[in-house]
Amino acid sequence: MRLVFAGTPAVALPSLDAIAASGHELVAVVTRPDAPSGRGRQLVPSPVSAWATERGIPVLTPARPREPEFLDRLKALEPDCAPVVAYGALVPRIALDVPRHGWVNLHFSLLPAWRGAAPVQHAVLHGDDMTGASVFLLEEGLDTGPVYGTLTEPVGPRDTSGDLLDRLAVSGAELLVRVLDGIASGDLSAVPQPQEGISLAPKLTVEDAQVRWADPAFAVDRRIRACTPAPGAWTTFRGERLKLGPVTPLTAATVIGGSPSPAPGELVVERNRVLAGTGTVPVVLGSVTAPGKKAMPADAWARGARVESGERAS
Repeated sequence: MRLVFAGTPAVALPSLDAIAASGHELVAVVTRPDAPSGRGRQLVPSPVSAWATERGIPVLTPARPREPEFLDRLKALEPDCAPVVAYGALVPRIALDVPRHGWVNLHFSLLPAWRGAAPVQHAVLHGDDMTGASVFLLEEGLDTGPVYGTLTEPVGPRDTSGDLLDRLAVSGAELLVRVLDGIASGDLSAVPQPQEGISLAPKLTVEDAQVRWADPAFAVDRRIRACTPAPGAWTTFRGERLKLGPVTPLTAATVIGGSPSPAPGELVVERNRVLAGTGTVPVVLGSVTAPGKKAMPADAWARGARVESGERAS
């Protein structure tokens, strides 16, 4: 089939690699316009744009996919199908109707669970044991279209959202190509999503990423892992914002065995580790990134900042 691929971030690249290695013809990519980045705020192309440019594949960067110029170019390409991975913009009906087989979206959840922009983050945040990926026919509704295929992926107890997304990007790319093959052969049809089990996964904000030390240790742990690497979990200390890497909750047996029981947010500085109190058992801090500094182990940060036991994070 003639394909026009829509995607923007690096998580879409495994799917592009898989499509390029398939028997389908990739005639163009659609991606978000160049965005300012770095201290100089210079415009930088998206990872998908850079991938396509390196290979001489046409790149379309409409500000909105309903622009007449974009629609004219899309029609001129005569695509049979438009696979989508993390494009980042709503596709209007007038564009959805252009490819003969529509737009098929690789979404990183087992639909109808976690419809929305941040399915992997919410799976980690809510303590799911199992998640996966789905390829479905894109509609104007939020991830509501019928599903062509799925795969499952266990969520490990120490997985960050970045870890999980990296694995799903690779396995999901294989699923996407299998679906495209099935559509091309006519052997595959989409099945409507169940009406039960619907949950929503809106984008996690910077405010969502603030650690809530009064929560139970397991919830603190999940929030930090869910927000790693983005938007980045954080807390305030001495009036400044500290970025935190994943933590390790102590077991109840360890606490009973003699470890201190600090109040929520209270720090305990030991020789080789730093503890922080939660609503239940303490957690051992992992990496800490102070303003203007590189990430470092919590004990090294505490020594450098001369942190004393009893000081509080909030």
